[in-house]
Amino acid sequence: MTRIALPLIPETALPSSRKSGPARPSLEESPAGKRPDWLRVRLSLNDQFFDVRDLVHKAGLHTVCESASCPNIGECWSSRSLTFMILGNVCTRSCGFCDVATGKPGSVDVDEPRRVGASLSKLNLRYTVITSVDRDDLPDGGAAIWAETIREIRAQSPGTQIEVLTPDFKGSLDDLATVVAAGPDVFAHNIETVERLHRLVRPQAKYERTLAVLRHARSLGAVTKSGIMLGLGETDDEVVETMRDLAAAGVEIVNLGQYMRPSNNHLPVMRWVRPEEFDALKERGMAFGFAHIEAGPLVRSSYRADQQAKAANLARLQGGAP
Repeated sequence: MTRIALPLIPETALPSSRKSGPARPSLEESPAGKRPDWLRVRLSLNDQFFDVRDLVHKAGLHTVCESASCPNIGECWSSRSLTFMILGNVCTRSCGFCDVATGKPGSVDVDEPRRVGASLSKLNLRYTVITSVDRDDLPDGGAAIWAETIREIRAQSPGTQIEVLTPDFKGSLDDLATVVAAGPDVFAHNIETVERLHRLVRPQAKYERTLAVLRHARSLGAVTKSGIMLGLGETDDEVVETMRDLAAAGVEIVNLGQYMRPSNNHLPVMRWVRPEEFDALKERGMAFGFAHIEAGPLVRSSYRADQQAKAANLARLQGGAP
């Protein structure tokens, strides 16, 4: 099997000091060049897309689909699938890849969980993904709102399965336990990149802390999931090593997707990863015993999440989860 080595981000691109603020590149062109034609998304909109958009906006809610400029928004919303983003749309962290606004968040909207539940009851979804901005300004990182949102969905839309994609709560296992105790069907927390690139890509997060969060969630009985972006300068072997670490932490589902630069203020794309390269990495990762790996250029955390959850539950029944 032929593997193509990925280019490394040069040391000059790394932040000069961990204390100097968020890691942001200069306004430089991406070494990978423009997005290739085979990676361009054709936006297809139907009446269901506009129905979902109107429902979300009228309820005063946020979705990661819009806030993070997800390339799959047309496909997902047109099939009445979406990812709600709770606790506002301003994040306290400044990751180098993310298009969500960074700043000082407003006050907590205590009615938000009820409105999320009410919106989902109107959508009549079988599966939903809930995520949030990081709220390091809150004593519990927003864990209480997370738990209340899960409870409201259970009460108002009992037929909907719930996947949560949470922050790391600054490593607080008590806050993590608050969310897991509310009973989500899947607990997800993305590691995002390989260990070597963490200071650049996630300057306020820690590689080992992410693994600890996932490990603890699994110990509490949650079905666990994580994701890695490709194209930031990692090597194939580093991706495989990260998948090995995720498997050792008990993660059951892994997503591999292409990083796409939201603007010139974000980290540059070091290369475009072709579909066959994703296939090769998936094959290597499955050797660690994951229940499922979703791999491809357009794969994101919530992409076909219901199918991923089915695979994880089946693996548990068969005793094959890591």
